[in-house]
Amino acid sequence: MPPDAADSPLAQLRVLVLDDDHLLLEVMREMLAACGPCEIVLEVDAPQALARLDEAMPDVLICDLVLPEMDGIEFLQAAASLGYAGKVILLSALEDEVREAAADLARALGLQVVGSFRKPLTPEQLRHALGC
Repeated sequence: MPPDAADSPLAQLRVLVLDDDHLLLEVMREMLAACGPCEIVLEVDAPQALARLDEAMPDVLICDLVLPEMDGIEFLQAAASLGYAGKVILLSALEDEVREAAADLARALGLQVVGSFRKPLTPEQLRHALGC
């Protein structure tokens, strides 16, 4: 018998995914949906994502580090200044050292980084970071 949806770790989660790659956003939507029911917001635009972050205060923020208008570090600094208190998962095709430095900076800003992964993120990595 399948577990009740209300018992899923994602049952009440709101997730904001920020990436300028439309295909990756759709893949992330599918992977998140496979983890269980949750509210998923996809954004390609960092300033718009900041507005959504301020309005909705999602439980989880999944953020690319390389973005066109505002890089991921600038976005994380702005998120921290807004008082974002949810979990953060960082994504990037950049070298491991760069991703880890970004994660360290985000932690120094007071953000709760639960994962820093090289693209493409696997379903297993996502499930582990979200605890589902």
